[in-house]
Amino acid sequence: MEQGSQVPHVIIFPLPALGPVNSTLKLAELLSLAGLNITFLNTDFNHDRLVLHSNILDRFASFPGFQFKTISDGLPADHPRAGDRFMELFDSFKLVTKPLFREMLSSGQLNSVTGESVTCIIADGILSFPIDVGHELGIPVISIRTISACSFWAFFPIQDIIEAGELPSRGHEDMDRLITSVPGMETFLRLRDLPSICRTNNLEDPNLRHSAYANRQSVQAHGLILNTFEDLEGPILSHIRSQCPKVYTLGPLHTFLKFRLESKNASLQSLAPNSIYKVDKSCIEWLNAQPLKSVIYISFGSITILTRDELMEFWYGLVNSKKRFLWVIRPDLVAQKDGEGKIPMELLEGTKDMGYIVGWAPQEEVLAHQAVGGFLTHSGWNSTLESIVIGVPMICWSYFYDQQVNSRFVSEVWKLEMDMKDVCDRVIIEKMVNDLMGEKREVFMKSTVEMARLASESVSEGGSSYCNLNHLIEDIRLMNVAAVK
Repeated sequence: MEQGSQVPHVIIFPLPALGPVNSTLKLAELLSLAGLNITFLNTDFNHDRLVLHSNILDRFASFPGFQFKTISDGLPADHPRAGDRFMELFDSFKLVTKPLFREMLSSGQLNSVTGESVTCIIADGILSFPIDVGHELGIPVISIRTISACSFWAFFPIQDIIEAGELPSRGHEDMDRLITSVPGMETFLRLRDLPSICRTNNLEDPNLRHSAYANRQSVQAHGLILNTFEDLEGPILSHIRSQCPKVYTLGPLHTFLKFRLESKNASLQSLAPNSIYKVDKSCIEWLNAQPLKSVIYISFGSITILTRDELMEFWYGLVNSKKRFLWVIRPDLVAQKDGEGKIPMELLEGTKDMGYIVGWAPQEEVLAHQAVGGFLTHSGWNSTLESIVIGVPMICWSYFYDQQVNSRFVSEVWKLEMDMKDVCDRVIIEKMVNDLMGEKREVFMKSTVEMARLASESVSEGGSSYCNLNHLIEDIRLMNVAAVK
């Protein structure tokens, strides 16, 4: 192991949303276990909530070279940072966070706990400005994308899709038209499967333009880290490598960290959930009392916002299915208008008999529970990987950004789920829940069991992700040697 000034110092700067923060924290711990010094730079808003709702400070206290630092996202404390308003973060980053980040690097505020300067920056590629700042200051930057490889690749040719006349949409009846300008997806990617930002009729939409720019900018980084594994997304990874030659596939990161901790006989407390919401573990006691594979688990992640009408359709569909259900309803999940009525009594009675509702759940523990037989999900990438690893079939109701692409691949390419995007109807929800928890479950299980096996192999000794982490660590050490010289 390197000593003194020989120890590389890496800044990790995630996109400030729960999924990306969770993934990058796991990467931070993997690199810390390898002996690197890590500075984890999070926004004040997210860091404060993580400290409040998890044991994150205690978990990283065992690494003397690890430190947390915070930076402003420039938004007021009462800003929701969710739903359609999540994208407002990017204007604020440009105006406030970028100059702060430059100043913190230049002034030494982000030096390591022992005073070493920065060897390299690992930053979420959608932020884009860390690459600019790194180039200005002569610091190598590695992009990390915590979305799937297929979603990253669907974003990459947005300008090509526009130039081919495949955007914008020509209306609702146009949504099933095939998109032929994304290499490797020409035969199955429909307009409705493109990232949600592509649904605008304004081709100068700032969110569309920012995403197109940020994904193209990844080729300017030293390398690209993806939370995926070769056996899952190999064909798409080949296309990505034609543009970004140095790609490190390190997924599934949550499984990889568990494997490394077990191999070192280390504490598994790191696997406790990182959360910006209070975790309600009473749901585990409820699951303990349910029959084997009898419960469908429902969670739409940390950013999805439902209308009250959508909430009612899901609720009626679940209750009418007569299947047991565990449902995460965040305090801020529903956008309610003043004067909207109470929950109908038949729903409350149906939930009392067959369901359990919590504000937030320990998701990995829930999915691994023997009572859980299915997952109704928003198709966020962390949730998708967690379900794949454990082997739980899914119903996907994608909401935002990369989730539309994920749900198409999970259903059409990997055959692990049923895709329910753009539909919120109680009759269809009831039917899909009954199908997933009934006769179709065994069909999906054949695919899920095999994919779970491949995921486990990828992080085991000699697996693709195992080897790629070693390559990443070696490349960072070589950067450090070059910086010392």
